[in-house]
Amino acid sequence: METLLGIKGPDFVMLAADTTHARSIIVMKEDENKIHKVSDNLIISTTGESGDTEQFTEFISKNIALYKMRNGYDLSPRAAAHFTRKNLAEYLRSRTPYQVFMFVAGYDPADGPELAFIDYLANAKSVNYAGHGYGAIFASSIYDRYWHPNITQEEAYDVFKKCIVEIQKRLVVNLKNFNVAVVDKDGVRYLEPISAKSLAEYNASA
Repeated sequence: METLLGIKGPDFVMLAADTTHARSIIVMKEDENKIHKVSDNLIISTTGESGDTEQFTEFISKNIALYKMRNGYDLSPRAAAHFTRKNLAEYLRSRTPYQVFMFVAGYDPADGPELAFIDYLANAKSVNYAGHGYGAIFASSIYDRYWHPNITQEEAYDVFKKCIVEIQKRLVVNLKNFNVAVVDKDGVRYLEPISAKSLAEYNASA
């Protein structure tokens, strides 16, 4: 029921993730951060089984940090996505597979922005926009309508607002709050969260 959203622009990648942590019909907490800063140019957002998401994200983060310590430089976002997919594929073929859906997003001075869609079956694809979870069903047509190759950060943030309005209106599960983060040439920044309260006066048709 949880939702991740991602948009790639010409010089940035922006991610949004709901803050609800639920199991079955029980909401455990509403301040869960699902967007993790891995390095100065890389962020990962994850959803799935709660234990798997925490453990796998930490495993990937620490190994990427170890790579930098050994080699003196960071993995590129594309290389980090391949590393993540490879490990997820190997665990899928073991007795302890991870039930994790994720975005690997980053910015490389040479290659530019990268947004990688990865699911629990270790399928990985570089995309311009995508979503995980039931909320992504409602976001797809909004992405198609408003995304364009030269989209700005302000426009991308507004697209997220439109998506979240639709999710909160139509999805049976109440996802009240979304954290938003962006990565670009200046590094990783967390933006103003998008909540039901902040959208009270928002006109999604504008």
